[in-house]
Amino acid sequence: MKTKRWTVDVHDKLSTKDPQIAQAADLLRQNEVVAFPTETVYGLGANAESTEAVMKIYEAKGRPSDNPLIVHIADISQLDRIAGPASEKAKKLMKQFWPGALTLVLPCKPGVLSPRVTAGLETVAVRMPDHPLALALIRSSGLPIAAPSANLSGKPSPTRAEHVEHDLNGRIAGIIDGGATGLGVESTVISCSEDMPVLLRPGGITKEQIEEEIGEVLVDKGLTEKNETPISPGMKYTHYAPSAPLAVTEGSAERIQALVREYQQSGKRVGVLTTEERADIYEADFVKSCGRRDQLETVAASLYDALRSFDEVKVDFIIAEAFPNTGVGHAIMNRLMKAAGGKVIH
Repeated sequence: MKTKRWTVDVHDKLSTKDPQIAQAADLLRQNEVVAFPTETVYGLGANAESTEAVMKIYEAKGRPSDNPLIVHIADISQLDRIAGPASEKAKKLMKQFWPGALTLVLPCKPGVLSPRVTAGLETVAVRMPDHPLALALIRSSGLPIAAPSANLSGKPSPTRAEHVEHDLNGRIAGIIDGGATGLGVESTVISCSEDMPVLLRPGGITKEQIEEEIGEVLVDKGLTEKNETPISPGMKYTHYAPSAPLAVTEGSAERIQALVREYQQSGKRVGVLTTEERADIYEADFVKSCGRRDQLETVAASLYDALRSFDEVKVDFIIAEAFPNTGVGHAIMNRLMKAAGGKVIH
């Protein structure tokens, strides 16, 4: 398959009739798969109402089909088409955070979406992205669009079209290049299908921000207990990982440098994932900064690009600094621990 690539200037006023957007939307209506940017990461979109289309997502990514997908919409009227009545708390969150990096798990209307989207559950995960190109594409297609991150399963999520092309060129119909994404980590996922909302995946909207709007939110045990499996879309399997093994450490700079020397003495090329504040400290084979520790939103924006950079230099082992587990740091640490397969060095 030849993968088409269109470049769209998101600073221009976008129309659903723009040729690149119209061509991509036409492919979606033909049940093909198209990657597109959102404010979080690039998504791999397909017609959420077609099992034929949705299966092409799983085939392209190499993703297990028991993992539910998030459905992207561009207008509240589309929500009525695919989901049952929303709770008052869900409505408050929509009003405050849509369009934006918040996914809500709601009761699913039967017989509309492909069962492959919901993985057989009676709920559906929905969000309205805050990106002009994504919204124009969804509107132009006239469809609810199922879209996980546009990467090979298990690899770091893509924040640039080049990442998508590296992973999926020849496996999908098209890529819309809208430049680098903004937030850099996926949306927050909140289940609103029960009386008490539950945080299923930390992301661009923090738990603290959500609780300011609707009060207490529970946290899925799969995020805090090793023997529990997360139930959020995109969280069930090892994810976000570069090719080399990675471990996270909360140790001091001196401790991390000692670990670097230890692994180097065993013949390994060692990489260190750090921040601007410490980037000049380490003597490793490759040192990569992913932002500033005192501005964690910069770390979130650069994290996946930084993880992918280790593949380019072919290190044998990666040591990643830990981050404060609050605010957006919760999402950063969640992704790092998934990339490390839970491995921590003390």
